[in-house]
Amino acid sequence: MAFELGLVVAWERSHPEGHYLWFVFESKERRVLKWLSDLAGTDVYAHGGTVKGVFRQLGNALVRTESQPSVQDMHFVYARLRKALPSLLKRTGSRTVFEANVFKELVMLATELSNERMRPNPIA
Repeated sequence: MAFELGLVVAWERSHPEGHYLWFVFESKERRVLKWLSDLAGTDVYAHGGTVKGVFRQLGNALVRTESQPSVQDMHFVYARLRKALPSLLKRTGSRTVFEANVFKELVMLATELSNERMRPNPIA
């Protein structure tokens, strides 16, 4: 993903009028700085290669954003996406989540689940 990250950094630097927000996530601490020394001064969120670690670091990365999902909120969406994935793959005739139609459906489902999770419960 070094190429894609390079595109993001180049875009941000060539368009200083924009307000862009991007994050770098890595499974091992400090590894990315060995490969990409130009990122010195950029926070890299090391997640240890675990789902729980990714959620923890997403929480750290999103601390300044308006919407801050909790680890429990993220796990709620993740668990339901994992459960829905086999039928989604079957329905689309795909073998991987890395196909455009599967990815699009996962994003739509994740958005639905997130909205459901974040919707305030009316008091009865």
